[in-house]
Amino acid sequence: MATFLYRLGRSAFRRRHVVALVWVALLALAGAGAAGAPAAGSSSFSIPGTEAQRAFDLLEQRFPGMSADGATARVVFKAPSGQKVTAADHKAVVEKTVRELRDGSEVASVADPFTAHAVSKDGTIAYAQVKYQVSGMELKDTSKDALKAAAQHARDDGLTVEVGGDALVAVPKPGATEVIGIAVAAVVLVITFGLLIAAGLPLLTALIGVGIGVSTITALADVLDLGSTTSTLAMMIGLAVGIDYALFIVSRYRAELAEGRDREEAAGRAVGTAGSAVVFAGLTVVIALAGLAVVNIPMLTKMGLAAAGTVAIAVLIALTMIPALLGYAGRRVKPAGEKNRLLGGRRTTAARNRPNMGARWASFVVRRPLAVLLLGVIGLGAAAVPASSLELGLPDDGSQPVSTTQRRAYDLLSDGFGPGFNGPLLVVVDAKASDDPKAAVTTVTNDIERLGNVATVTPATYNKSGDTAMLTVIPDSKPSSATTEDLVHGIRAQGAGITADTDAKVLVTGTTAMNIDVSQKLNDALIPYLALVVGLAFLLLIVVFRSILVPLKAALGFLLSVAAALGAVVAVFQWGWFSGLVGVEETGPIMSMMPIFMVGVVFGLAMDYEVFLVTRMREAYVHGESPGQAVVTGFKHGARVVTAAAVIMIAVFSGFIGSSESMIKMIGFGLAIAVFFDAFVVRMALVPAVLALLGRKAWWLPAWLDRALPNVDVEGERLRTFADEGRRDPDEDQDRELVRV
Repeated sequence: MATFLYRLGRSAFRRRHVVALVWVALLALAGAGAAGAPAAGSSSFSIPGTEAQRAFDLLEQRFPGMSADGATARVVFKAPSGQKVTAADHKAVVEKTVRELRDGSEVASVADPFTAHAVSKDGTIAYAQVKYQVSGMELKDTSKDALKAAAQHARDDGLTVEVGGDALVAVPKPGATEVIGIAVAAVVLVITFGLLIAAGLPLLTALIGVGIGVSTITALADVLDLGSTTSTLAMMIGLAVGIDYALFIVSRYRAELAEGRDREEAAGRAVGTAGSAVVFAGLTVVIALAGLAVVNIPMLTKMGLAAAGTVAIAVLIALTMIPALLGYAGRRVKPAGEKNRLLGGRRTTAARNRPNMGARWASFVVRRPLAVLLLGVIGLGAAAVPASSLELGLPDDGSQPVSTTQRRAYDLLSDGFGPGFNGPLLVVVDAKASDDPKAAVTTVTNDIERLGNVATVTPATYNKSGDTAMLTVIPDSKPSSATTEDLVHGIRAQGAGITADTDAKVLVTGTTAMNIDVSQKLNDALIPYLALVVGLAFLLLIVVFRSILVPLKAALGFLLSVAAALGAVVAVFQWGWFSGLVGVEETGPIMSMMPIFMVGVVFGLAMDYEVFLVTRMREAYVHGESPGQAVVTGFKHGARVVTAAAVIMIAVFSGFIGSSESMIKMIGFGLAIAVFFDAFVVRMALVPAVLALLGRKAWWLPAWLDRALPNVDVEGERLRTFADEGRRDPDEDQDRELVRV
């Protein structure tokens, strides 16, 4: 591995014009494809294998043209204080708005409040139900604009009008803080390298990699049904790892220059050593992201694969374009330790040998490993405590900020019709196999009415064949409550008995039931996913470190950091602690996919620091240093770079906290705090403490396993055999001998 990457780095350095031209051409090609592609909306949403999805599919089959999963909008009207919406003048305004709402190419139906009995008992609130032919994620902007315009016209005529439902689902917009995150990354790079040129290379290559990845996603969005959220997450992760990977190689390049090597040789060795760590770190991220496919939620699978593709591009750019750009930079990239103020062109020997802050910290930890270990574990454990109160769910209009029309519509409907009105359950009765379909539907209706927490059951609506019926059940409780979830399970339990008695199948669907099914599916998939991802990465790390205990320690440390990060997410987004600092206006359940998504992404990112930091320790240990001294050496060379990389990654992720989309905001915060815990507590404190306690046992590997594993030479041992004078690749010498023969 090291020898191959060494040759790749030297080749890219020498043939920098070709390498740069290839990457610029790829960027231009991807950009052209994105420019000519339709604008990305939100991807379609389906949950294979769930009862809610089976019910939607059945409705599409038995009620053709009804668009069961089409977008809905509830236009809510409220009369001025002391007046009723049923008054002649207000009624005329409502009816005029209903006629206006019906004018639209994507509108399937509009229910008049006065004929659909959608007026509150006190006559002050009414609503018009608008049904669209396509889902809210596919609805055109023109239809959304027409909906907003109709509501505004009614407001102009004196009514309070708000619009709820999924028809106004918005495409997330970048926040200004995302740019600030990149700016912080640039400042950190300048401080790390002390030179603008060296600092600019990681940022430039990361932006090129993200540009190629996001442009490709945009170009394929319509064909592959990739939503705007997919590209946002790819950008978030691609920027973070792209900067980090390039930072690792540039730092090693400067260290090789400080050892007196010429620039081409330094580029080759940097790619051969730090590049090996980048390859395996990137592999762990790709495994974690691609592994999201095991959850079997198409949207999550697409997000994971798109982000994994962007990470793969970041790895390739770091291995090829960074050495090419180093060739262009020439002497403007100085050896490590040479900044703007130089002493005779180089640091003195005393300055070079003086322990830096990383080495001093590692020495402290090695002297007091048990105290540091206990303090770190107790601290992370305390941060993880709120995770024990984790409540999962998918956001609805009730979790929107009070400044939005969706939230105000939600509150008006709750006031006028009860809290459960915002989360109606759609019960589908498939009585095709029943001898008496209507009797079966009547039985279902009566059984549901006898359940607790049921406010209303609407009369059944039959299809043309009369063998399938729809019932709308209004709970007494709000959609996100545990009581409503119990009602869904209760209806399904009753349905099992009805099937046995009448051969009629009862299915529960609707947005609320779909949210419940998604949460359950994600919970069920968490342990298998964790086992798959951690298991594969564990095997990969055994190959990298040639140790059993080091990968085990890495996995356990990751679990600690994820638990602590989930605790912080619960404290802020569910409990409301410091919520104002991150712009959380409304607390509520944590997004259902948050735990599994954090497990996948954080594990991959955490292994970046593990691989880069511990490979330097193993490199020192393999070259003869004692276990404790190897820890100090690893920190001497790697702590500054890992610290800078972590700060950059935190800055990039924190930038997405300013997003208008609650899911992106929560993920940005969760990933930023997880990187903080993992980099500065687990990798910087717990890792050296554990390695110091284990001593030589940390690098133990059974002899039979040592013989069976491939030697990937991540620490670059073969590069040490190169002749100091000619520094030729021994494989090239062997090739020459074969040619002579």
